[in-house]
Amino acid sequence: MRPIASALGSGMSRLPAISLAAVPGRRVRTLEIAREVESRGYEGIFSPSLGDLMSLSVSLAHVTERVIFGTAIQPIYHRRAADLAAAASYAAEVSGGRFHLGLGVSHAPALQRMGMQGGRPLTDIRQYVTDLRAAVGDRAPMPKIVLATLRKKMLSLAVEIADGAVWANGARSHMGESLRTVPAERRAAGFFVGNMVPTTIDDDRKAAAGVNRKTLSSYVALPNYRNYWKEAGYVEEMDGIEAALGRGDRDAVPGFMSDRWLSDVTLYGSASEVREGVEAWHDAGVDTPILVPSSTSGGQLKALEEVFAAFA
Repeated sequence: MRPIASALGSGMSRLPAISLAAVPGRRVRTLEIAREVESRGYEGIFSPSLGDLMSLSVSLAHVTERVIFGTAIQPIYHRRAADLAAAASYAAEVSGGRFHLGLGVSHAPALQRMGMQGGRPLTDIRQYVTDLRAAVGDRAPMPKIVLATLRKKMLSLAVEIADGAVWANGARSHMGESLRTVPAERRAAGFFVGNMVPTTIDDDRKAAAGVNRKTLSSYVALPNYRNYWKEAGYVEEMDGIEAALGRGDRDAVPGFMSDRWLSDVTLYGSASEVREGVEAWHDAGVDTPILVPSSTSGGQLKALEEVFAAFA
């Protein structure tokens, strides 16, 4: 493992965070990687909605010492607030306050696969956070609560009731407009602003772009994401995708996922291009870009090796 100082050898003033999933059969290795992420000086570790996020979070509280970590995100319909509160408070206490509880409503297709049905996102999130705080009470530590957001209504709710907001596949060019919703005093007080960014590092830009298009193929099928990207200025792309989906022509969808759009919502290309992209995300107002690594030649472990090499 490298000392933290050498992790900044790329000339960057600040490293991104890393998305890390605990895949069955590789959970012990995942915790080893988490320790390496911390030793290299990365900003944080955030877990996507795969498997038991809270079990991983509790493990991260024990195997790391300094790095912030959290869920991005824990779907609220998967666990009752009173049940989640105990685990979240535990992770907050034993980590010394490093744990960020990212909450969201997930997506209709994901909920349907689990036999669940969502409700009214803003109303349900508000009630869930209220119930969570009530369950934790005054005597136990409260985790930092971060709400998954895309558009301004949810972001406004995050400003009102939470400690931060996290996007997934946000548009960098639109982030300044979105963040006008967050008062300057909240930002100054440490309001968390993160974004999960699909990232593929390969000198073959076309191959790397292809991986990211595949990653986002399920997202462009979701109306809430298409509406957000239309708001961000990608009306032609999203209208084309909607028309293709409407006629059942999924093979036509990638053709509407333009390079302009892909470059605004993901990072891909050479190591230097990805490093420059992280800096651009910081410049856009995102304090914590969270890289979601993929690879043109392997799985999560290979993708992480490529990220480590790029920021060494």
